[in-house]
Amino acid sequence: MTRVEGLTTIKSQCDPKETMDRVQAEIGVHGLEVFARIDHAAGARKAGLELRPTELIIFGNARGGTPLMQSAQTTGIDLPLKVLVWQDSTNKTWVSYNEPGWIAVRHHLTDVDAVVGKIASLLSAVSKVAGHV
Repeated sequence: MTRVEGLTTIKSQCDPKETMDRVQAEIGVHGLEVFARIDHAAGARKAGLELRPTELIIFGNARGGTPLMQSAQTTGIDLPLKVLVWQDSTNKTWVSYNEPGWIAVRHHLTDVDAVVGKIASLLSAVSKVAGHV
């Protein structure tokens, strides 16, 4: 797998659907709102194209994201938070998300280390729980 700057990717022990269901459940455990769950593979099929399982979930809450946008409103392009669950060509399932620290650097955020740390811990917990049986 190729490393992408600013992106954390963790291998899942589950298939893509179960992994995403676990992601969504864990998001709920943390009291966050799911705004959308987008099945890119289903969209590809509708267009007559093929795509291995690839699904995105968009979630968050105002308490977590607003302080970042107060520091730099352009952060809104990277918020709400997103987690991508995808299957590679060898049928391995992966969980990927933008690293909050990378988002902070990208938008030149200041005085948000505590918020960025909480978001990083949350994303790590969600992805790890989702990928382990």
